[in-house]
Amino acid sequence: MDVKRLDGKTVLITGGNCGIGKETAVALALRGARVIIACRDEEKAKKAVREIKGRSHNMNVLFMEVDLANMRSIREFCKTFLLKEKRLDILINNAGIPSVLDWTDDNFSMCFGVNHLGHFLLTNLLLLRLKESSPSRVINLTCSSYKYQRLNFQDLNYNLFPFFTYCRSKLANIYFTQELARMTEGKGVTAFAVHPGYVQSSWTCHYSILYRILVQVVMFMFFVSCEAGAQTVVYCAVSDEVLPHNGGYFTDCQPAPLRAFARDSGVAKKLWEASERLVKLA
Repeated sequence: MDVKRLDGKTVLITGGNCGIGKETAVALALRGARVIIACRDEEKAKKAVREIKGRSHNMNVLFMEVDLANMRSIREFCKTFLLKEKRLDILINNAGIPSVLDWTDDNFSMCFGVNHLGHFLLTNLLLLRLKESSPSRVINLTCSSYKYQRLNFQDLNYNLFPFFTYCRSKLANIYFTQELARMTEGKGVTAFAVHPGYVQSSWTCHYSILYRILVQVVMFMFFVSCEAGAQTVVYCAVSDEVLPHNGGYFTDCQPAPLRAFARDSGVAKKLWEASERLVKLA
């Protein structure tokens, strides 16, 4: 792993109060970065900030509130961020919703609305600051389960089978990464999609107690720790080895192949344009 220092750099991590996000925050704070964790639960976030400061011995860690299931909240967050922060060197779109059937405040399916549209809007609203801070990076967390579904542009708000809804949102993360890399090429911003592996995190809190018990047993047996899951995220955030793979998909700290349908630049562009309309950027 590259041991490059990040002194003077500002890192923004959505969902940085727990799981992979928190471990990523610790790793980057240890390198001297100013780390901002963005999430909606203030109590958990403040507790996480204390832990990150304690483990990294870096006091330059803070919390900003945002609800990725609410477009107004995202816009207000970005307005505040741009007023307070003069730099944004690394944006890590880590927060995510697992396979659930629910709706956001703006009537998007929860998985697609939070995992894709929320981060799409946030990234676009902060894109100028990323360009001003170049060279900068955007890391989008995805999942290898993308391969089990394809997007249906007649029903981007698909919300029927929970796992399929999740898979489509993770595929959208990959297309978003590719189109972002294409649109910012030569402008000092690079983008990478990361599958962190199957990680022992707190995503089961959205389910029943019985389901949580069963899944905890499986996770204990087969899943990796949050610290291990964060390694590829940190690698893409700091290593210069990733730069030739702008727009690429990474797992286990190395570029990985995608299914052919997930490399379709036409679909990536079409999703970008549809997303602009849905979040009212177009």
